[in-house]
Formats: sequence, structure tokens, C-alpha cells
Amino acid sequence: MRNVKKLLLVLIVLAVVAVTLLFVLENQQAVALAFLGWAGPQLPVSVLVILAFLLGLIIGPLLGTYIAHRSKRKFRRELKRQRATTPTT
Repeated sequence: MRNVKKLLLVLIVLAVVAVTLLFVLENQQAVALAFLGWAGPQLPVSVLVILAFLLGLIIGPLLGTYIAHRSKRKFRRELKRQRATTPTT
């Protein structure tokens, strides 16, 4: 069973690599992005899309972690407030 899982993982990784390679080879048109007066260098479309994807992979979990910590802190604060106002018997 362990060998089947390893083989399946290798096949999935190879499929992702193959799709990424095909995407890069099919999108070689050079474009320059302009945003708020700043113009970037001309790069292939595939490079820009992959960079945006990787940036999303980094920002998404960081934002999720921040929101989880903030809500946990808020929950603890509310719990302390409830304990302080509840009379003990």
C-alpha cells in the first residue's frame, strides 16, 4: 500500500510538472504590466501568471493564520470578560 501511495504521488507531481511546462511553452508572448504609473519589464505571460500564483500561495496562508490568531485572541478576551463578570459560588 505504501508503494502505491508513493507511485501515485510521483505520478501527480509529474502531471503537474508536465502541465506547467506546457503552459510555459504555450504562453511565450512578452507583455509589460503597468500599474499606478509604474511599468514593469517585458516578461512572458507564463512567468507573470506563475509569479502571481506563487504570491497567492504565500499570502493566502499568512492571511488565514493572521485571521485565526486574531479571532482566537478575541475569543480569549471575551472568555476572560465573561469569567470576570460571572459571580463565583
